[in-house]
Amino acid sequence: MACIPQRVVVLLAISTFACTQTAPNYEPEAQVSGTIRSWGSAQMSELMHLWEQGFQHYHPQVRFEDKLSGTVSGMGGLYSRVIDLSLMGREIWPAEVMAYQQVTGRGPDGVQVAIGSFDVPTKADALVVFVHRKNPIRALSLAQLRSVFGCGGGSGECVQRWRELGLNQDWADKPIHLYGYKFDNAAAIFFKSVVLKELEWRCGIKTFMNQTGKDGKRIDSGQLILDALKDDPYGIAISNPHYAGSGVRALALSVDDGVPISPTKESVASGKYPLSRGVYIFFNRENGQNVSPRIREFLRFVLSKEGQEEVLREVAYLPLTENMRREQLQKIP
Repeated sequence: MACIPQRVVVLLAISTFACTQTAPNYEPEAQVSGTIRSWGSAQMSELMHLWEQGFQHYHPQVRFEDKLSGTVSGMGGLYSRVIDLSLMGREIWPAEVMAYQQVTGRGPDGVQVAIGSFDVPTKADALVVFVHRKNPIRALSLAQLRSVFGCGGGSGECVQRWRELGLNQDWADKPIHLYGYKFDNAAAIFFKSVVLKELEWRCGIKTFMNQTGKDGKRIDSGQLILDALKDDPYGIAISNPHYAGSGVRALALSVDDGVPISPTKESVASGKYPLSRGVYIFFNRENGQNVSPRIREFLRFVLSKEGQEEVLREVAYLPLTENMRREQLQKIP
């Protein structure tokens, strides 16, 4: 197969996303200078570099100092005023919010700058619920997932047999076996916040963490989860679509009484798939009021047409929808 130039791939991708077509071009409100210091997500480093290059076309007097060692480093640098921006390659955790509040006396400010990837591991990839290929179930609601993976709440909503999810005959009395990530994994924390909410994880879930193979290479926990599910016809798993194969099948998911949405790159990019994720940039306010002019201009660029086209050039992450982009712009003080 002939190699398609990267520029052609990007232009074709741009044409498929309405946000980059309808978003207005970036127009500076002020000419700014100085240094913007960032800590945080190593996975966002390529995307940040693209944003920096694009921004410097408009503001050549701005310099950047990045130390992108990992998302967990970002918020500490922010509330200690060592940096200007915290790049969060995932959703902010409750402990990070609490730490920021204790130091500054107010909650953290941030904007979502892109939708997470569909199936690129470590790039805020969407979560997908899988069953064994022989399992006839096709879709579940988030409420059903909550009753499968959660416990507590005092409402008697615990689901343990496949008949409770609508299966009959040979499946009816079979127990549901659960597979997922270690509970301190970012994916598990996201699932709990969106699906389980105040409930705790069900006892008996078989959880996995990343391992190192005999060749010294990392084996992703998402792959280990689906490898286990392939051998268990009565299992249900939370994992990464990157590792899905013929032995497992992804389920469509619905919210409340809505139409079930299948996990695809298109449904994630549209914001319709309920377990799609995001990446964020958090920032400080000056004297608890507005952000500095150079930070405001940089965030406006990131959320402009040009900034969201850079998301496409990075390839893994997905640009915000137009509604999401406008909503995030309103969060910049």
